[in-house]
Amino acid sequence: MAGVLRCVLLVVVFMCVCLWGSTDAVGGAKSRPRPQRRPPKKPKVDPIALTPPAQNVDIQQMTGKWYLLNIASKCSYLMNHGTRVEPTVMNLTPSSDRALSVSTKTRHNNQCWEILQVYNETPTPGKLKLKGARAELDTDVVVIETDYHSHAIMYYQKRGQITMKLYGRSVDNLSEPMLTKFEQLAEKQGLGLAYLFPFPTYSHCGDVDKNHVINCVPTC
Repeated sequence: MAGVLRCVLLVVVFMCVCLWGSTDAVGGAKSRPRPQRRPPKKPKVDPIALTPPAQNVDIQQMTGKWYLLNIASKCSYLMNHGTRVEPTVMNLTPSSDRALSVSTKTRHNNQCWEILQVYNETPTPGKLKLKGARAELDTDVVVIETDYHSHAIMYYQKRGQITMKLYGRSVDNLSEPMLTKFEQLAEKQGLGLAYLFPFPTYSHCGDVDKNHVINCVPTC
């Protein structure tokens, strides 16, 4: 659907070529090639597992309005259009048991859009899950740090790739140390300054007409 911004993940194809040699033996016979041992596979490390959620996160205190202030990501859309990002605001409200309704409003082609989603709580405090059309398309959402009333740092992981987001309760009370901390956490995930995309802090969308509401519940 027009207006929906999707990140297309890069697919890397590895081609392994095994070279078999042969040597002459007595009587003209050729020795059989020795099978090559494959190097042991390194255990796959879940990137988000390296940074656990904040301790004792109370998801209910996360409800309310959050302004998106900064993103660290290798998302292909941001890499190509990161200088033209639009002001974005997220509103969290309690839904059914152990779930949050998520409303995200942003502007695209001078038109305000609202995207509706649901974050489901998991057994791990501070960790949520946004269900995709298939299980492998689920997104893990982790609250890394928050004080509930000024800032929140959240990680979004889908198919092993991480996007970090810095939210604020307002657009003008973010301290320089907090921004520096966000940049340092991003650096640890391999997201240096080239992958940081600050968002506008003005002209956020208000009410959105029903023809520009994208209902992604339960999946999108």
